[in-house]
Amino acid sequence: MPFINVKQLSGRSDEQNAEIVRALTEAYATVTGVDPEKIWVAVEEVPATHWSAGGETFAARKAKAAEVG
Repeated sequence: MPFINVKQLSGRSDEQNAEIVRALTEAYATVTGVDPEKIWVAVEEVPATHWSAGGETFAARKAKAAEVG
């Protein structure tokens, strides 16, 4: 059983997450021929205060961008 794990910043709606799951399942099934019922997808949302790049959280980056304008 294929397992697709999506990690993303928090903030998307339930409807958006449902569409992500649907689209990934459809794409994987189309490319591989695997029955969509056998494809598992998990969406993990990470708070911006817990995800960073270059030593700076995305919350801090967003705050800096807001200060700049």
